Amino acid sequence: MTNATPQYEIVCIGTSYGGLLALQKLLPALPAGFATPVCVVQHRSRDEDYGLCKFLQRCCRLEIREPNDKEEIRSSVVYLAPRDYHLMIERGTFSLSIEPPVSYARPSVDVLFESAADAYRERAVGVILTGANRDGAHGLTKIKERGGAVLVQQPMDAQSAQMPEAAINAVGAERIDYILPLAQIADCLERLCAADKVEAARKT
Repeated sequence: MTNATPQYEIVCIGTSYGGLLALQKLLPALPAGFATPVCVVQHRSRDEDYGLCKFLQRCCRLEIREPNDKEEIRSSVVYLAPRDYHLMIERGTFSLSIEPPVSYARPSVDVLFESAADAYRERAVGVILTGANRDGAHGLTKIKERGGAVLVQQPMDAQSAQMPEAAINAVGAERIDYILPLAQIADCLERLCAADKVEAARKT
C-alpha cells in the first residue's frame, strides 16, 4: 500500500534573464496530470504587458494564470506573479504586495520563496533557473533550512549563470538536492511530487 499524500505540496520557480525561454521549455514538459501547484516569479518590467500568461499557455498543458490577492491555491495550475507585485504564499492562499522591490525586483523570487518556506516548510520545493542577479539565493536557503527540496539549473546550462551560481553558493553545493540541466528538471519535479511518493530520491 502506498501513501497517497504527496511529499511536496507546492513548487516555486524563480528566474530572470533568459527565463522566458527557460519557461517555454520547462512548463510544457510538465504533464497534464501534474497536480502540485506551481508558482513562478519571472522578472519583468513594470510596464511590460504582452500577455505572458497567454503566450505561455499556447504550449502548456496546465492552466496558467496570474493570481488575485487572497485567491485560493488550486491543484494543476501554474501561477505567474503579476508584474509589479510581490507574490506571497499563505497556507492555501496567495497574497499580493506592493512593498518596495527586493534585490531590485518586484516581484521578487526571495519574497515568494521565503513565504513558501514559512507556509509549507518541508513540503515546499524551490527551483532556481537562469538569471542575471542574486534574487532567490536567500529564499532558496530558507526553503532548505525548513526541510524542503531545492533544485538549481546547472550554471553552464543557463543562459545567464549568475542566479544559479548565487543560489548554489548560498545554500552550499553539497546541500542542493539537484543541480540539473533544464531538460531534466520537469521529470525531476514530476517524480518528487508524485502522489504515491513516500520518500523522494536524492541525487547521487
